[in-house]
Amino acid sequence: MSCSLLEFCKLQELKTVRDFLFQSQKPAPEEDKAQTDELTWDTSDWESAWENDVKEENATTPTSTVDESVGQTAPGWLQDCVVALSPCSDLLVVAREQKAVFLSAKWRTDDGGREEMTLAMSWSGTLSTEEGESVSSAICIPLASQKRSSTGRPDWTCVVVGFTSGYVRFYTEHGVLLLAQLLHEDPALRLKCRTYEIPRHPGVTEQHEELSILYPAALVTIDGFSLFQSLRACRNQVARATAAGSDVIQPPPLAYKKWALQEMDNIVDHCSVGVMATSVFDQMKNASVLGGFNASIKGSPPAMSQYVTVGSGPYTGFFYAVEGNSQPLLSHVALAVASKLTSALFNAASGWLGWNKNKNKAEEEAAQKQKPKVEAATPLPIRFGLPDSRRHGESICLSPCNTLAGVTDDFGRVTLLDLVRGIAIRMWKGYRDAQLGWMQIAEERGMRDTHSSAPSPRRHALFLVIYAPRRGILEVWAMQRGPRVGAFNVGKHCRLLYAGYRLMGVNSVTSQGWQLHTQQVCLLDPTNGALRTVNIPFHLALSDKKSERAKDMHLLKKITTLLKSRDVEPDILESETQSLLLDIKHPAVKKQALESLLSHRSAPVSCLVNISSTLYDSLKSQDPDQVDETLLHFCSSRLKLLRLYSDIQDFNSYSDATESSHEIEPIEGIKDDLSRVGPILQRYAQLNTRPSVTFVQDSPDQPMTVQAFLSHMECTEEDTLKVICKEDCQWNQLGNFFFWSALCGKSSIHKVCETLEQARITPQQLLSLLLSMWLQREKEILQKPEETVQNLHTLLVALSNMTGAVEETWDTQSVSPWWQQVRNTCVQSHNAAAALLAAFVAHCAAKASITSRADSKLQSEWEAVSLELEQWLVCVRQLEDVLVLQTLLLLPAPQGTTGGAQTHCSIKMLLEGGAGGIADSVSKWVFRHNLAPERLKEIVDQKDAETEEMGDNKNQVNSDQTAGLLLALCKRFPNSLSPDLLFAHCCWEYVVQWNKDPEEERYLSWAVEHLKQISNAHIQLGISTMMWSTFIVKRVSSTTFLMEKVGKAPKDRLCRRDVGMGDKAVTAFLGSCVQLLQILMEADSVVEEDAVPEFSVEEVWSGAEGPASIAELAMEQRGVHYPLVQHHCLLASLLHMAMTFSMKVKPLALFDSKGKNAFFRDLTTIQLMPSGDMDPSIVSMRQDFLLRVLTSWVQAIDTTPSSSESGSTPLPSNGPAADWWPSLCLDLGSLLQVNPDILRRHLVCELYNQGLDRRAEQLMLEVEDKDVLGSQLLVLTGQRLSFSLLHSQSQTQPAMELLARLPPTLCTWLKAMDPGELRCPMVPLSQTSRLVSRLIEILPENHAQYSLALHLLEAVEALTTED
Repeated sequence: MSCSLLEFCKLQELKTVRDFLFQSQKPAPEEDKAQTDELTWDTSDWESAWENDVKEENATTPTSTVDESVGQTAPGWLQDCVVALSPCSDLLVVAREQKAVFLSAKWRTDDGGREEMTLAMSWSGTLSTEEGESVSSAICIPLASQKRSSTGRPDWTCVVVGFTSGYVRFYTEHGVLLLAQLLHEDPALRLKCRTYEIPRHPGVTEQHEELSILYPAALVTIDGFSLFQSLRACRNQVARATAAGSDVIQPPPLAYKKWALQEMDNIVDHCSVGVMATSVFDQMKNASVLGGFNASIKGSPPAMSQYVTVGSGPYTGFFYAVEGNSQPLLSHVALAVASKLTSALFNAASGWLGWNKNKNKAEEEAAQKQKPKVEAATPLPIRFGLPDSRRHGESICLSPCNTLAGVTDDFGRVTLLDLVRGIAIRMWKGYRDAQLGWMQIAEERGMRDTHSSAPSPRRHALFLVIYAPRRGILEVWAMQRGPRVGAFNVGKHCRLLYAGYRLMGVNSVTSQGWQLHTQQVCLLDPTNGALRTVNIPFHLALSDKKSERAKDMHLLKKITTLLKSRDVEPDILESETQSLLLDIKHPAVKKQALESLLSHRSAPVSCLVNISSTLYDSLKSQDPDQVDETLLHFCSSRLKLLRLYSDIQDFNSYSDATESSHEIEPIEGIKDDLSRVGPILQRYAQLNTRPSVTFVQDSPDQPMTVQAFLSHMECTEEDTLKVICKEDCQWNQLGNFFFWSALCGKSSIHKVCETLEQARITPQQLLSLLLSMWLQREKEILQKPEETVQNLHTLLVALSNMTGAVEETWDTQSVSPWWQQVRNTCVQSHNAAAALLAAFVAHCAAKASITSRADSKLQSEWEAVSLELEQWLVCVRQLEDVLVLQTLLLLPAPQGTTGGAQTHCSIKMLLEGGAGGIADSVSKWVFRHNLAPERLKEIVDQKDAETEEMGDNKNQVNSDQTAGLLLALCKRFPNSLSPDLLFAHCCWEYVVQWNKDPEEERYLSWAVEHLKQISNAHIQLGISTMMWSTFIVKRVSSTTFLMEKVGKAPKDRLCRRDVGMGDKAVTAFLGSCVQLLQILMEADSVVEEDAVPEFSVEEVWSGAEGPASIAELAMEQRGVHYPLVQHHCLLASLLHMAMTFSMKVKPLALFDSKGKNAFFRDLTTIQLMPSGDMDPSIVSMRQDFLLRVLTSWVQAIDTTPSSSESGSTPLPSNGPAADWWPSLCLDLGSLLQVNPDILRRHLVCELYNQGLDRRAEQLMLEVEDKDVLGSQLLVLTGQRLSFSLLHSQSQTQPAMELLARLPPTLCTWLKAMDPGELRCPMVPLSQTSRLVSRLIEILPENHAQYSLALHLLEAVEALTTED
């Protein structure tokens, strides 16, 4: 395990950030170029060869890229920016000159579906407010939350920015200015922060929080507690002012200390080490050095704040400020007071004496608005330093432990300082422009001996991270004199970001229980926007002599490499791995190595057993106090499991058929049961052996690997084995490994059971494995049921005889938990045949066991025997019922039918399905098999399945097999599958399927047909009401309002939009609605005469608990209001007529206001219905609609020439040409207050008009007002004769002569007739003659047109004679 770079964040919109910061970039002036060239010539002889190459490249860079824009092309643009990253990595600030960009953390999902953190732009703008100032430094300080529920995440992050004007401004993460203060009139060079850290040792001084700002000749420190409170108050005040829309109140200035750092020529960076308490010896030494021989020494050593600076003259300076002595000297105070008094007197005197009279008020106000007053700094002389006149320090980085610091200089050196002693203890060369950071790594738990009496505190290791941009390398060095432990090639344009602090506002009380997640060192790569951190294992800090773990990790790596190689012989693999494993000292690493070995798939089992055994022996031979208990238990448990696996595998590999044959003994009870259910088992096996697609790895015949076996088993602390399979497939796999070979008779059952018992696996888990495997292998079992059943009986008896299986203290008055486990498994199984066979075996074994127990006890306890056996009898009967039902459900559906996947059932599913669960399963099967209602009626009514004639074709054979299975099922469930219940569930299933696919109009029509088959009016009424209210009424309402809106039968597109189905489906839907409402009315009229049905279930299924059946729900429905049902039936009939004949009508216009309001109300409520005589205008519209319907029907039936020739042609039962439309119109006419005789006369005339004289003659007998009919038919006859004599294309001479002989009155009347009104004018003269004869019969002699009819008769007879 070595160092690694881990990417934890990505920067989004990096190009946008660069373009924003460099959009006003101009080429550098010539003097800047010359200065750059002068600074790049240095090639000292102490630098290595690669440095010279780098310098030569850099020396040519300014001249080659000077004309290019830095913000557009140079990859090193980030080096010219001020970059600050929050230690929580949730806020990044990039600033340049006056502009800044804030990037905040956001989470997004990558292409692989994983969550990753990104930094995206949250604010950008200009920070500077003073003219000419620019950003010189920045820092992000996360502020801790003060809520009790906080777990260590920051409440918000404050951005502190220093400017070249000396101002320090504080912003929120959204760029809102909170506070600004001028602390010194020089550029703010560096901002650094120190936050609270929990002391690791009792003697370590607790450090206070602090913000320090470095100026060229001054150092300002702000107390962290007061800063935290001020920032919180400012943020709250800004939030309130923003919400109220008022101005922000200027906050009071911050309290701070300012030191004038003296006796150092140039300062460029600093670090605040904190308060340090010196020892008495150091106190006496310092007093002697500073005060001389006669120096006085205080009684207690003073507390001092230590500040270390870098720059030049000296190269490094150490300053010590004594706590509580920060007030300025008296001379400085007097000088400051005198200066202020002199200025005030001079200004006043100038006013009195009239000097400077031209100075106006504006200039005075401008002078007052100048920069605020800056407090003077307290002088702080240097204590000592590291003088080096040629060396100039560039940066200093303080370690987390406050005892070490890394310093970079212009000679390309990195110097390690001991801050306690004030000396340089190590130096690295060849790191020009280096960037530094520190990593403090805590020791992992369990690395040291955990058996010691007192737990020792966790050790911490310190590492220095150096980034050399000239070389593009990142190095990790162990402190203080350790080796380089890591190196990475990262590119030459990165930035190493090291905060050196954590959350502000934390103390020893609030930090308890917090889990502060901060990154110590981050590397920002501007080429791809990646933020990476360094992961350093603790053991890299250990020396070679003490790093046993490092050696162990090396051995572990060798083991891993050895296992990955494919060409190693098993013997060599065993010997080398064994020696390496024994050489590992650390228990955790040794356990990890053993786990890697056991998870290796290519290692033989014997190799694993030998290695584990050798390791276990070596551990046992050691001192028990020195052996890790966890490792010892792990090794012993894996060894025990490996030996068990090896034994079972040997049993499965070598056949022991001779012994197995002696073990099989015929069992009479099971033999009888098998013969009884043999036919249905054969049928079930035939239907259940259809081919299916399975994956190879899911096959039960797939051999079990040792790795899978070890993952499915574990050894408990009591040295027993426990199955830990989580999924059913794992149980099946383990059960196959243990028992399948024995079940097939290939291995000894007693040896297998004896081995498993010695392994101390509980009998209950073995029973679960056996039953799981048995149920999964159903297809193989049914191929040889007798042999496998006998072997199962032997296995079950052997498991029952194990210790802990059947309790010796079992109370015979209760049910045995052992046999109850078998029953529970069978009850939940969907494999009906395997579960039934298992129940036969268990019943027989339980009966034998109970009988043997009863023989040894008093006969008074035999009652308990019957209780246990009664449970088995019920279970067996239920499983037989489920087997028949499952066999029926397995029947393949006819091709081309809708059905979907086959349904599987179990006892548990049927019991939870309630009283209607069985009927519901059968109804789904009926739908899937597309069984017509008439066919289902025949099967249900059939008493003997054998009486049905067997056809010769395959379909007939399949149909008879279906009928036989369904009849057998109905006999087993006489109550649950009674005809009314079955038809009720089928009806409901079909209407549910129709609701899913309304285009399938057949579903709804068959649902209505099933509804018709229900004999009990109570059930029929309830089902009809539920169908109407649940599925029908909304679509009828939509259809009505759509037709009302368009004023005619809507087209297909509108029907699909509003009703959800096409126009043809809507037509069929309305026809089914009419039938449904008619059934509802008929059931309501006879419901009082029918007896209320009583629902019951079979005795063995009396424990069913679940939802009520459809029939039971139907019985709970309230009675309907018959007139309201009739009212809706009337509307549905009108809608059906309009859709069938595509007529123009507004259906609601045919009803008055009462009728309209009553529509689509609950059928069980009493509504105000229309009564009395209807408005004549509405009656007229109704009559016109019905007359148009009759006309459309007459046109529909005259589709073929044969229909006009013979009136006896049969009409279809459905569609526009159905024969029941006239009777329906007449029935509706009586309900709509339309005179039926008008409808009959219109129909007779229309039939004659269409040339259908035979049909018209039959209907003419029912007309009551023959006079009006005669007048109408007289006109029709005249039109026919006029067409024959005057308008026919083939006029003959006899016809013309006849016309000349006709009476003038008749001739004039015929000429006035318009034959164009006839739809069928070319009618044979014989039919016209019959029509005139009928006219003479129905017209009375005193009728006004009787004589005209006689003339017509003469003319027709003359024409007939001529022909």
